[in-house]
Amino acid sequence: MIENIFSEKKTFIETYTKRVEYVYGKRFNETTDQQKYVVLVTLVKDYISQNWIETNDVIKKQQLKQVYYFSMEFLMGRLLTNNLMNLGLYPVVNESLKSLGLDINEIESKESDIGLGNGGLGRLAACFLDSIASLSFPGHGNCIRYKSGFFKQKLIDGNQVELPDHWLEEGFVWEVRKADESVLVPFYGVINRKEVDGKCQISHHKATYVKAVPYDVPIVGHNTKTVNTLTIWSAEPCEDYPEGVDVYEYEHSIHKISECLYPDDSTDEGKILRLKQQYFFVCAGLCRIINKHKALYHTLENFHEKVTLHINDTHPTLLIPELMRILLDEENMKWDKAWYITKKTCAYTNHTILAEASEKWPIHLFKPLLPRIYEIITEINQYFNQELTKQFGIDNPKVNSLAVINNGLIHMAHLCIIGSFSVNGVAALHTQLLKEVEMKDFNEIYPVKFNNKTNGITHRRWAYHCNPQLTDFLNKYVGKEWINDINRLKKLNSYAHDDEVKKAIFKVKQARKKILADYIERNEGIKIDINSIFDIQVKRLHEYKRQLMNALHIMYLYNKLKEDQAFYESFYPQTFIFGAKAAGSYHIAKKVIKLINTIADVVNNDLDVNEKIKVVFVENYNVSYAELIFPAANISEQISTASKEASGTGNMKFMMNGAVTLGTLDGANIEIIELAGIENAFIFGLTAEEVNGYYQNKTYHSKDIYQNDPEIKRILDQLVNGFFKNVRDNEFKDIYDNLLDQGDHFFVLKDFKAYVEVQKKANETYRNQDKWLEMVLKNIANSSFFSSDRTITQYADEIWNLNKMKFD
Repeated sequence: MIENIFSEKKTFIETYTKRVEYVYGKRFNETTDQQKYVVLVTLVKDYISQNWIETNDVIKKQQLKQVYYFSMEFLMGRLLTNNLMNLGLYPVVNESLKSLGLDINEIESKESDIGLGNGGLGRLAACFLDSIASLSFPGHGNCIRYKSGFFKQKLIDGNQVELPDHWLEEGFVWEVRKADESVLVPFYGVINRKEVDGKCQISHHKATYVKAVPYDVPIVGHNTKTVNTLTIWSAEPCEDYPEGVDVYEYEHSIHKISECLYPDDSTDEGKILRLKQQYFFVCAGLCRIINKHKALYHTLENFHEKVTLHINDTHPTLLIPELMRILLDEENMKWDKAWYITKKTCAYTNHTILAEASEKWPIHLFKPLLPRIYEIITEINQYFNQELTKQFGIDNPKVNSLAVINNGLIHMAHLCIIGSFSVNGVAALHTQLLKEVEMKDFNEIYPVKFNNKTNGITHRRWAYHCNPQLTDFLNKYVGKEWINDINRLKKLNSYAHDDEVKKAIFKVKQARKKILADYIERNEGIKIDINSIFDIQVKRLHEYKRQLMNALHIMYLYNKLKEDQAFYESFYPQTFIFGAKAAGSYHIAKKVIKLINTIADVVNNDLDVNEKIKVVFVENYNVSYAELIFPAANISEQISTASKEASGTGNMKFMMNGAVTLGTLDGANIEIIELAGIENAFIFGLTAEEVNGYYQNKTYHSKDIYQNDPEIKRILDQLVNGFFKNVRDNEFKDIYDNLLDQGDHFFVLKDFKAYVEVQKKANETYRNQDKWLEMVLKNIANSSFFSSDRTITQYADEIWNLNKMKFD
């Protein structure tokens, strides 16, 4: 029996070494770490398989309702250590590998980070899968199997260069290809109708078909038998090639669908590719779900009672018209019944209030690509317009502004709201803004639909797994049960003034800072002082996240340290660490990356200041890098323009690992300070109300600040006056113009002085380690609310209506 292999060290070593030799036909000590990794994962996956089978059996036997979480991203990270820990196998495997002279971390390093995501959206989805399984809820993920991931970031002369992320190059051992469950996905073609026995029969002719092949990845719960499934879909050519097409061009167009995440959509060709991706995984995933449902229940009349389709952001919106298509065209249901089942099945999470991030598809691209789906959306739009007209009158502007289709565009968020039974925001402020500002009219029409589910993170990966020093600390002071009951962290509140505990948490933080510093020196070639303040901002590069303000502040510090001796002597050494990827077509974001690296080159090589400040931009920031970074942070930079960040989850990971938040009143920062106390954070800047007031009244003029503040004027002038010697002329002119001529849309200059002041306060506070460590303990103690176990319990109880699996 495979489970007996892991029962004791001796048995595991004997089985493992023999299996490696059998598979590769050579002595164990002659095999590579890659080969050892492959066999180890194979053994673990074999161990998982029995629980995977049993999980599916229990769902069928108990006829449990299931949730299917559709997301364009699942930023999973590496799975080996995570799965070993969740299965309780880590100690025996770790000790066995040590006895063989192997380091488990070196073996795991052969596993590529799974290339299925980029930012917080994908990491949230991954945390949710972990919590769903660990809480024994029946829930699964659907995504695309991106062959080249998002991209691998390379920094050349400080510029971001995007390279393919060949994460599948060595194979992905965790996945199981299910070619027998492939689905044909249609694009283009024409829709025909004919009367059959008095009913209108719909058929799709001359379509171009793409074969969607599912690969299943086990999602292992912690301390439970539950093993749920993440299905990732690969686009492949059909066996029968379409007539009259170039075979090479056909195959190339097919493979592009599952080639990379978020292809450039600045052209019509790019927009069509994104639309293909969205329909591809929605159509394939839903077809498979329905096949399984009908095999068990032989009807779709109860589909909404046994299935929730969760739409994570608007990318999977086409689940709504696709489910309608199946119910109408394949099941021959009447419109009202099909619409009832659809609205009772679909739930939607909104992740942004940024207008430019709200998906709208031009009809002239959508209609020919997805002709039947377009027809159904048109019918939904007509149905909704009739409701609006009855409620408001035909001349009311709301009839047009709230429509799914208007001004030649299909509004995906509108379709999600209309076609879902639940619409949730992801932080208290975000949901408030949705209900009172951005989606106020919809909320008045559907007041029961809108609700809040503040995001969370899996504490298993982001504390227990990635920070063993903190784990040992918590085991000692709150008891080992915290891993299963995260609320036990609150016990640390009683230790906030305990000198022994403060010394212990200081040692934890210093140990993690040394691990990160060593890694940065090896990989980035920059030596940093572990006794300095580690001030860290790691997140997707976007203007509203204001990495630029952080960079301009470093320029401010550089100027002060060079010229003000008293300031130099009073300033505590501070290391600024950035990690971020910018979308390949996002010009200004890529300029900010160049600026940060240019500042780093100046600062790090200036002997007058480099003992006081250092700047590091880590290359190719990903989950594995994050697992080193979050435990090492002293300051958590959460400085987005108020009202722009829906929630954030990095702020939660930093908090749980004992970093102090330095940020605005935005996203989940508000809930962080409510729980930990505003005295245990550094808060600055405009409020959401003030930001929206400036937008509405158009009373903010960034040039006034530039002209009246000599320090800000100097910093901005340094962007364009030749201060940076080793860059092209006008390298940063676009940033300069963005802040001045284009109005500083995200209030970088407006908040800058407040940011300088709060940074000064944080720097001064760190000198008082007694106070600082009290703040650290308070943050850890009150971070339990941000466990994704709490979030998923709320989703399961209040939206999905799920019951837990019961194993014999």
